[in-house]
Amino acid sequence: MRLPALVYRLYESRIARGLTGGALPHHIGVIIDGNRRWARKSGLANVNDGHRAGAAHIANLLQWCSEGGIPMVTLWLLSTDNLRRPDDELQPLLSIITDVVDDLAAPDQPWKLRMVGAMDVLPPWMATRLSAAEMRTADRTGVEVNIAVGYGGRQEIADAVTSYLRTGAAAGRSLDQLIDGLDVDAIGDHLYTSGQPDPDLVIRTSGEQRLSGFLLWQSAHSEYWFYEADWPDFRRVDFLRALRDYAARHRRFGE
Repeated sequence: MRLPALVYRLYESRIARGLTGGALPHHIGVIIDGNRRWARKSGLANVNDGHRAGAAHIANLLQWCSEGGIPMVTLWLLSTDNLRRPDDELQPLLSIITDVVDDLAAPDQPWKLRMVGAMDVLPPWMATRLSAAEMRTADRTGVEVNIAVGYGGRQEIADAVTSYLRTGAAAGRSLDQLIDGLDVDAIGDHLYTSGQPDPDLVIRTSGEQRLSGFLLWQSAHSEYWFYEADWPDFRRVDFLRALRDYAARHRRFGE
């Protein structure tokens, strides 16, 4: 083993031991960013090779979460803005995302998948395969993995309000009744992530220090951790550092 690898292994072990008994997040949101930049920095002619490397790295993150006792993860793989990319870049990206979701839903994997996003904005073939992958994992007991595809925070809130109104109207409620019942809890019940706890920690790679609308409603009291390198270079030691920083923070929840 080369010295740098040994040093990192010892550093990982030290951080992991320090997390024992500490406060760990129940739900982590991850903005997977920097695949294209990683491809260019690596001298790859095709940026889709960066997306493939990033997709292959997802299983590593989920394994780290499983080992660390993190029961829920939300992965942002495709935003609604991404759907405006040129077709020669978008179509391969859609295929890569669909393939990695199929891989996560394979029979030998423990993950329980849930699609969160506006599925109706996706090509029908993709929406069908993603929904089928979710159904195949419904009875699993491993880490719960939300796959945010065709996702935008503002769109989610708009969809939640629309769903609330349609549900109420179908139940015969009047406009005044709908207005009186429209509150924070009512909207929360109609979000893509309804029934799930909000993320405690949001991680973003690539050095960008913004949420870009990721879990806009749910992340009101989340802690944020920004990582300078691109997603394919995100290491287990970096994941442990994020958990260590989270454990050291005092969460005030707006108080």
